[in-house]
Amino acid sequence: MSGHSNYEPKSGFSRWLDQRLPITRLVWDSFVDYPTPRNLNYWYTFGGILSLCLGVQIVSGIVLSMHYTASAGAAFASVEHIMRDVNYGWLLRYTHSNGASMFFIAVYLHMFRGLYYGSYKPPREVLWILGCVIYLLMMATAFMGYVLPWGQMSFHGAVVITNIIGAIPVIGGPILTWIQGGFAVDNATLNRFFSLHYLLPFMIAGVVILHVWALHVVGQNNPTGIDPKSKADTLPFTPYATVKDGFAMSVFLILFAVFVFYMPNALGHADNYIEADPLVTPAHIVPEWYFLPFYAILRAVPDKVMGVVAMFGAIGVLFALPWLDTSKVRSMRYRPMAKLHFFILVVVCIVLGFCGAKLPDDQVIPGLETFTVMDSDLNSFVWLSRIATLYYFAYFLLVMPLLGLLETPLDTPETIASPVSHPAAMPAGATAAPEKKG
Repeated sequence: MSGHSNYEPKSGFSRWLDQRLPITRLVWDSFVDYPTPRNLNYWYTFGGILSLCLGVQIVSGIVLSMHYTASAGAAFASVEHIMRDVNYGWLLRYTHSNGASMFFIAVYLHMFRGLYYGSYKPPREVLWILGCVIYLLMMATAFMGYVLPWGQMSFHGAVVITNIIGAIPVIGGPILTWIQGGFAVDNATLNRFFSLHYLLPFMIAGVVILHVWALHVVGQNNPTGIDPKSKADTLPFTPYATVKDGFAMSVFLILFAVFVFYMPNALGHADNYIEADPLVTPAHIVPEWYFLPFYAILRAVPDKVMGVVAMFGAIGVLFALPWLDTSKVRSMRYRPMAKLHFFILVVVCIVLGFCGAKLPDDQVIPGLETFTVMDSDLNSFVWLSRIATLYYFAYFLLVMPLLGLLETPLDTPETIASPVSHPAAMPAGATAAPEKKG
């Protein structure tokens, strides 16, 4: 938490600078001497990984924009020019496109970790809300970036998504016209998307600064969900957290490199290597994988307007999470029933992503082909996505509030350090670290 600074300038220049612009003191207090809970595990390394991803996306995006042409007639050719003629252009493009996927992998793991350990509970409500704002900006940035190659999937995906916005009552029409720059997705739309795609990452960086600021004010959560009570509960950020985060980043970069160098198009769509043609619609218009759960929720609702409401509601409910969970215990490590429902939620989100990638009409769930029903779609993935959507909203609006009132949690340790010094206070199956002597 924020408090008295222990930074002492070592040289005349550092003392002079510290009196006028204490940036060195800020860095020292935030990333060197900052007290962090001593029990943080590798699930708490994704904040650093996400900062790394943001930096990679901004740098690679700036260089790519030097060679990209934001014109409906030349965008596709400019991307091919980057791939074939620009020095290491293929590396820049594959790094940027796969970097978006790596970004979302890290942010989903970061969010699920926050859910599991109760990082949204008081006094961290603003910290969680700022994280949700970052997530929304990421989604907007990624969607607009996906349109820029101006391939078949880019163009027709933009048509579908912008028309979804147009379905919003009263304000949908004017917003749609403003986004498209006219009455259809065309050159003006591409120019708007390119401008916003370039701008939004810097807005994300600004909100990230607020996010880190809020984190340093209220302090880092930890797997036990207990606030530090003494110096025995914490360790300096450097070298303990920095070494751990550095190792996690190295492993993550290896995964990143595997996609960039060995399967750069594994997470994309083949139709996007065909130039956009408004007169030829792809057989199956599908968004990028990180949007698929929300796409499944949209298709699960028969009514178009209610589908849009459900899709945006699936994101909006995350903002209200600090007030929906009524439990006094933060970490699900000590809440067996909450833990069970959390893992069901994880499975449900994966199922929604799987359903979002399937054709809505003629795909049937394997194993149910032999059942005869009145409705030919009863066994389809649409119905599976409807069941998953129902549980998704029930989890946040019913399960979390009720479990907080009805569930009896396990005993929690008195301090963060007690599970280390007193193994009996640890949850079943955990082991104590050897005690330091001397």
